[in-house]
Amino acid sequence: MAVETPLLDKVTLPADLRDLDRSQLRQLADELREEVIDAVSVTGGHLGAGLGVVELTVALHYLFNTPDDKLIWDVGHQCYPHKILTGRRDRIRTLRQEGGLSGFTRRVESEYDPFGAAHAATSISAALGMAVARDMKGEDNRVIAVIGDGSMSAGMAYEAMNNAGDLGKRLTVILNDNDMSIAPPVGAMSAYLARAASSGAYQGFRSFAKQLAKKLPKTLYEKAAKAEEYSRAMVTGGTLFEELGFYYVGPIDGHNMDHLIDVLENVRDIDDGPVLVHVVTQKGKGYAPAETSADKYHGVAKFDVISGKQHKGKSNAPSYTSVFGQQLVEEGRRDEKIVGITAAMPDGTGLTKFMEEFPDRTFDVGIAEQHAVTFAAGLAAEGLKPYAAIYSTFLQRAYDSVVHDVALQNLPVRFPLDRAGLVGADGATHAGAFDLAYLGCLPNMVIMAAGDEAELVHMTHTSAMYDEGPIAFRFPRGEGIGVEMPERPLVLELGKGRIVKEGTKVALLSLGGRLGECLKAADMLGAQGLSTTVADARFAKPLDHDLVRRLVKEHEVVITVEEGSQGGFGAFVLHYLSDEGLLDGGLKIRTLTLPDFYQDHASPARMYEEAGLDAMGIANAARRALGMEKMIVQAGDIRA
Repeated sequence: MAVETPLLDKVTLPADLRDLDRSQLRQLADELREEVIDAVSVTGGHLGAGLGVVELTVALHYLFNTPDDKLIWDVGHQCYPHKILTGRRDRIRTLRQEGGLSGFTRRVESEYDPFGAAHAATSISAALGMAVARDMKGEDNRVIAVIGDGSMSAGMAYEAMNNAGDLGKRLTVILNDNDMSIAPPVGAMSAYLARAASSGAYQGFRSFAKQLAKKLPKTLYEKAAKAEEYSRAMVTGGTLFEELGFYYVGPIDGHNMDHLIDVLENVRDIDDGPVLVHVVTQKGKGYAPAETSADKYHGVAKFDVISGKQHKGKSNAPSYTSVFGQQLVEEGRRDEKIVGITAAMPDGTGLTKFMEEFPDRTFDVGIAEQHAVTFAAGLAAEGLKPYAAIYSTFLQRAYDSVVHDVALQNLPVRFPLDRAGLVGADGATHAGAFDLAYLGCLPNMVIMAAGDEAELVHMTHTSAMYDEGPIAFRFPRGEGIGVEMPERPLVLELGKGRIVKEGTKVALLSLGGRLGECLKAADMLGAQGLSTTVADARFAKPLDHDLVRRLVKEHEVVITVEEGSQGGFGAFVLHYLSDEGLLDGGLKIRTLTLPDFYQDHASPARMYEEAGLDAMGIANAARRALGMEKMIVQAGDIRA
């Protein structure tokens, strides 16, 4: 759909925006919103959050001298309007595509992205670091952090604010309150009070009063300061932020351009400490389908702008996430001790159905993974069966809690790890690459990985029946491979894998979601006379020693395959073989892992091909191990 954008067409960089008359900003914001909607309809991506900050984005770039002034976005999916205004409009329809723009802020992409952000609650800490560096270098630029209210549930945000308030650095934090979880907009009176509290006249009087009060005895000075703080907080709110050392302004309507400009212009000139501006916005603002269904339009597939209908690909196989979610409901019906925990991701982790059926046994703790894990440890200590359902990449944020509060105490917390392996358009920030390595080194931890959707059913049930300590099971993003689903779940024998296909010369030992590609690779090798065994390890820890020993004794080549980083499953296998003296005697063994670099976003298939973890890459690894370089087949060769 063609969108007419006469004002936006004049804006390539923020400097162009600052040449506009203030009266033109409302029209510019409307055009920018239409451009975001049209672009995301083509590429898919995050929609609702970006639509909510259109006016705020325009106002910030209009008033602040970016990129000299540092503008830091928290959870970068808010940043699409920002990208359009900062020289990237011509590439905005490449969002999240191979070779295109990232869906998040990214330092290597633009000087207007001073800090990369895809995980929550990092902005204030980073902004404070930049403000301190500015002062140490004797510079005079401004630093602004925009943090969503969902991110304000994360403890790191308060740690940063506490430090910022103590240091007293010149810093502006914009609280983008887009769920009205703190306070609703309260109209003209709120706007008037915010303008008044941030105005130069009030700041001048406040400064004068401070100087005067300092001449009073210490006890009277402290009482006067508290009186000013609390009297203002009673009218405008923000007592918590004041206690953390911030000067609070708001709440203000984040879609009223005049109010935003007035307040932010005043705030820009406050130079005696950190300021928090509370801006209330609406997710999906200006696009009716996104306004009425914020959850479904947070992240979207390609969609029709007129109807709002998303074009999602159809698959005969269920998604791994839905398989886990449905099986957990079944387990919950059998065992009332089972409890679900999510860190603000009930739908993404498959807990929505469990939450609907067992609302009193499901806890959404907000974006607070560290708390989620220790909370789960407390539940487990009292005999319940908590499932801390957290993306692999987000569990990294809670690692100390996993080590100290769960593994060290050997508490039976269950960790279903969605998004294990590569995730396509979300790129490196969301790839579940490291969990096998960072969990596998912990004593007491059991680790399973589902090779297909039926195995995920068995692993969910096995975890429900396991009470001896912590247990994690990982599964990929997307649909299963279409295997027949079991009529009833099995309890898997701890530390035992399975042979899926028998052969004699090459052994492919798979852990996790590459099992289907290993079977394809076995067919390719078999067509060239290389009889191939395919084994599904099921467990990374404890490792199936009998299976590994059999494979190395009966095959000329053994290839381990995992969708994880170096230091994971392959390393565990090599460690065992070394200890047992089984690496001698001419055995050819190779470990296939994700590469030792952060892969840029692309389709999952393309990323796995780049990593050498598709069927072709696996088969070629076996051929190379056998010294059959001339028989290596290139991708796209139909003979393979």
